[in-house]
Amino acid sequence: MTAQGRREDDSPIVEDRKTERTPLPKLQLLIVFLIQFAEPVTATVIYPFVNQFVRETGITGGDEAKTGYYAGIVESTFFFSETLTVFAWGWLSDFLGRKPVLLLGPLGLSFAMLGFGLSTTFWPLVFFRAFQGLFNGNIGVSKSVLAEITDSTNIGDAYALSPMMWSAGLTVGPTLGGVLSNPASRWPDTFGRIPFFHHHPYFLPCAAAAFVAFASFFISSIALKETLPASRRAKLSSLWRREGNKQNVAHDDATTPLLTDATSDHYATIAVVESAIPVTVNEEERPPLSQLFIPSFGITLANFGLLAFSEMAMSALIPLVYSTPVEYGGLGMDPLKIGTIMGSFGILNGLVSGLFLGSLIRRYGALNIYRTGIFSLFIVVGCFPAGNALARRAGGIDPFVILVVVIQFLALATISPCYGA
Repeated sequence: MTAQGRREDDSPIVEDRKTERTPLPKLQLLIVFLIQFAEPVTATVIYPFVNQFVRETGITGGDEAKTGYYAGIVESTFFFSETLTVFAWGWLSDFLGRKPVLLLGPLGLSFAMLGFGLSTTFWPLVFFRAFQGLFNGNIGVSKSVLAEITDSTNIGDAYALSPMMWSAGLTVGPTLGGVLSNPASRWPDTFGRIPFFHHHPYFLPCAAAAFVAFASFFISSIALKETLPASRRAKLSSLWRREGNKQNVAHDDATTPLLTDATSDHYATIAVVESAIPVTVNEEERPPLSQLFIPSFGITLANFGLLAFSEMAMSALIPLVYSTPVEYGGLGMDPLKIGTIMGSFGILNGLVSGLFLGSLIRRYGALNIYRTGIFSLFIVVGCFPAGNALARRAGGIDPFVILVVVIQFLALATISPCYGA
């Protein structure tokens, strides 16, 4: 047989070895994404009006300089409570199943948003914002579900769509907060005739966000399938008891669902496949945890922490500075303008991350993308005093102030790609 004949005979074998891509379970993906969408909507809906809300509670005593301090308390309690529970939700899902834990998230968010909108004094705002953070920490569980309903041939497609939900939430949340806040003044012929909206001017945007969360809960309770069977739950419970918080590694073939996401920037719950063979290692053979903390790993963690801290600081500073009167160092914008600007940024942020990140990394390299994002932070911060100086000179918002705002958000759009770099 000639070489050409051998190649012709062998080619079908090579083709048979090619693994076909498994179709994505579209309905289940849509439901998981709906749950993920509710989280950024409820998290960001208050940004356009939270500073004004804090002022109207009377906690500042009319001192404009205290607004940032008390608004910072409201925001920090959200992230603090989320940090305390993010691991607990993953642990609980390994015992109760993914579906119950995922349903608790949007259900709790809907009640938290209603309570926030009904508050009239400061400390209830803090309580309900912390309550919201409590139920906003199950992103890792949803990512585990994504891994469990996909396999190695299509998991990348599913995870590529996940960041779009956050960008969509960043668009819808602030837009709802800006457009629907203080409806009695904005629509006096309709909402202005209802005394309730005069006493609770920020209830409507909170109720809209609560509706989004409750809708995701309702739809998920009907259509979401449990992805962690009882047999696997028992294995996980035993594994948690034996190994504490250490992750069990399993090897699967190309069509076995992958239950862990090693590249995710969020935590993932422990998952094992029924058909997988557990890897057992003697205690004396296990490398100590201290080996993980090598200098390069510590530098990476420190940079990631600095990036997250800086981005969260900008997320809090922008609505604070924009809503503060010009004479106190801000831009004097109302919630509608703030919500419109932040909603537009959500669209820009999604386009940059979704359409251009891959090509930018291939062309310029991950390190250069990261350096650009860090350098852009200085531009973002510098735009605050520059915008106020121009607003003072013009006596309000003029085209030059708008130009500074545009530059600020263009610079801010380079920060999110750093997480992918």
